[in-house]
Amino acid sequence: MADKVDFKKKIDAYRARKGRFDVIEVPELSYLMIDGHGDPNTSPEFTTAVEALYPLAYTLKFTSKRKLDRDYTVMPLEGLWWADDHAAFTAARDKSQWEWTLMIMQPEWIDHELFADAVATAAAKNPEVRVHEVRFGSYAEGRCVQTLHIGAFHDEAPVLAEMHDVFIPQNGLQMTGKHHEIYFSDPRKGAPERRRTILRQPVATA
Repeated sequence: MADKVDFKKKIDAYRARKGRFDVIEVPELSYLMIDGHGDPNTSPEFTTAVEALYPLAYTLKFTSKRKLDRDYTVMPLEGLWWADDHAAFTAARDKSQWEWTLMIMQPEWIDHELFADAVATAAAKNPEVRVHEVRFGSYAEGRCVQTLHIGAFHDEAPVLAEMHDVFIPQNGLQMTGKHHEIYFSDPRKGAPERRRTILRQPVATA
């Protein structure tokens, strides 16, 4: 039986340190992705989006293990976040303005054929789940600044302000892409002050 691969340990972009901003290169990776809008704490759309991603992620994992003899750990939930008003992420934190794409990274050997089969399988098991709205594709970020935040989501604002308004311009960089978060902790479990989240911002030379 093949060894189980944990990509969090293999890919440098899934490692970050609290209290430090690192400039890294993120490779092009494949993801399951689904889009939405609004406050993740109150929007039913956010909940049903998460519920659509995980059945596909686990179906693909078990299919890979059974058919390809390649096993791996399902990766954490990730989110791209953006809004017309940049302050919605920092000072204002007006989550009603947020647009988002939720994602789960996939190994390089997962292809569109396996994805289509997984959608059909998950939809047959539960027709109410929004699996047909999930897409499979690649996402390339390139150079990014990231750090590890430990604590509640609503306490991210000062860290983001320091990243966006201090570290990035002081290092001759400018923001170029969407704010990216990687959730190592299940928000439904454990104390909020113990949550571990990578905060990432794509950048380019100013």
